[in-house]
Amino acid sequence: MNTAILGTGSYLPREVLTSAELGDRLGVGEQWIMDRTRIRERRVAAPDEATSDLATQAAHEAIRDAGLTAADIDLIIVATSTPDQPMPASACLVQANLGAWRAAAFDVEAVCSGFVYALVIAHAMLVADAGPHTALVIGADTYSRVLDYTDRKTAVLFGDGAGAVVLGKAPHGRGLMASLLGADGAAADFVQVPAGGSRRPASHETVNHGEHYFAMKGREVRKMAEQVLPEVVVRLTESAGIDLRDVGLIVPHQANGVILEAMAASLELPRDLMHVTVDKYGNTGAASVPVTLDDAARNGRLTPGRTVLLVAFGGGMTWAGAALHWHGPARHRKDPSWT
Repeated sequence: MNTAILGTGSYLPREVLTSAELGDRLGVGEQWIMDRTRIRERRVAAPDEATSDLATQAAHEAIRDAGLTAADIDLIIVATSTPDQPMPASACLVQANLGAWRAAAFDVEAVCSGFVYALVIAHAMLVADAGPHTALVIGADTYSRVLDYTDRKTAVLFGDGAGAVVLGKAPHGRGLMASLLGADGAAADFVQVPAGGSRRPASHETVNHGEHYFAMKGREVRKMAEQVLPEVVVRLTESAGIDLRDVGLIVPHQANGVILEAMAASLELPRDLMHVTVDKYGNTGAASVPVTLDDAARNGRLTPGRTVLLVAFGGGMTWAGAALHWHGPARHRKDPSWT
């Protein structure tokens, strides 16, 4: 028995923040942002939208795309580093929003690698247990809540969004072919929100020092990403027993357009082998891979039998990959009304 993706969905908030507008705010100009990130615009959640709200909307799309109802879902995993609150898990809030009362629910935190981590965990749980048959795997982040919009190193990169898939049991030979997960905790300070946890609880001091904002060592992150992402692709193909020339599509984490260009050059990839959304959505954290996967589906780039690689890199530092023999819906779908 194996597992396969039965449906995909995504949700991006309505508000668009362009690089022209952000560049003016930061005093650097649109071209400065474009040269360093290739990002033209990103989405910003409304004041009354939290991560679970974004996740719920994406989940509705994925469940509908799979031809199922919330009552059919056995497991919900939400990958996020910006939960609604420290507890309970945002997945439990999504369960309530959907009315998926049969589903177990929990969160996974691996920053931008979180969705692929969650997908691999869901696969293992479905294969190991005869009881559950379907899992709803969601990546969702609301980075606008933790960004310092005066910090040009981070403010230009991130946007809000959510993506989801429904994973179901499938015959051997279809669906997940290979996966890999990795981490290097020695580089934990490369990407972090320094305060708000048990080591540095919220206080007047942490607030005054801006320690609840997202902080990143950009140069170190970029260097590590440009090394690790190509390695993940190579190791995935080796593990799956295929050649890179057999891959039909690569869906990478949309960290930064320049990093994606470096990855393509390192692997000598054809220009259209990677599906890219970073230009219009920015880096949406754990939502990045499933949002881009759904965008590929809606644009007719996924057909049954195609080999698809999902690759990600994120804070922790973490990295993850999954090779899929695509089994999901093979239809061209129009953009939802929110675009």
